[in-house]
Amino acid sequence: MAKKLAVIGAGLMGSGIAQVSAQAGWDVVLRDVTDEALRRGTDGIRASYDKFVSKGKLAAEDAEAALGRITATTDLDAAFDADIVVEAVFERIDVKQEIFRTLDGLVKDEAVLASNTSAIPITKIAAVTERPERVVGTHFFSPVPMMQLCELVRGYKTSDETLAAAREFAEGVGKTCIVVNRDVAGFVTTRLISALVVEAAKLHESGVATAEDIDIACKLGFGHAMGPLATADLTGVDILLHATENIYTESQDEKFAPPEGMRRMVDAGDIGRKSGQGFYRY
Repeated sequence: MAKKLAVIGAGLMGSGIAQVSAQAGWDVVLRDVTDEALRRGTDGIRASYDKFVSKGKLAAEDAEAALGRITATTDLDAAFDADIVVEAVFERIDVKQEIFRTLDGLVKDEAVLASNTSAIPITKIAAVTERPERVVGTHFFSPVPMMQLCELVRGYKTSDETLAAAREFAEGVGKTCIVVNRDVAGFVTTRLISALVVEAAKLHESGVATAEDIDIACKLGFGHAMGPLATADLTGVDILLHATENIYTESQDEKFAPPEGMRRMVDAGDIGRKSGQGFYRY
């Protein structure tokens, strides 16, 4: 019998996780709070499958079968029989904790409760449940169908069994995993990109170099596929600012203190590609 996955949040990350999981044979419940959010999520999944089909990377019948394994719902109770639940909602600890409190009283005892958080310590999320040993971080990268990495994050009480189940799931949907053994805020990847973006933004703000030249330096000097300021625009300057603030609040490490210019950009709505303007104009 196919295993069941519940994905909480049908945004870019949640819909991407649902997409790769359904394609790998999981029965997926995709839950969000509004029908409109679910429609956007499922439309995005359908469009992504169509693109893979048009490029010859996925058979049309396999795409249809995968779509048939996804059920969209506004009812959180639909997660009751899931083997794994992946939460992929906004990066606010109070929002995530409320979801995990509810899931804790809803899902079966052996279910794995995972969070797609990129910066919030898993220990803090797990602490609101009666099963912290069953809580783990599964930090996927955007766009999920294209990016190969999944960062597995242990909370203070995450069991070996839970970590192994998370690895089996992530590798089963085509990802390569790294393990974060201590869930410091930002883990490995968000700490690295946050430190780089903050320093790049400071260099740009103080007029040391243009955004283009800073990014060229990282691409040609360090072999990065994309420069830090272009990455901020792609991810969303607002999202990276929020993640960096989370890390700074937790660590009090000045290298994660975002510069004033980043805050002003977000206040003005210049948050990257999705707004048409960030460090670059689109």
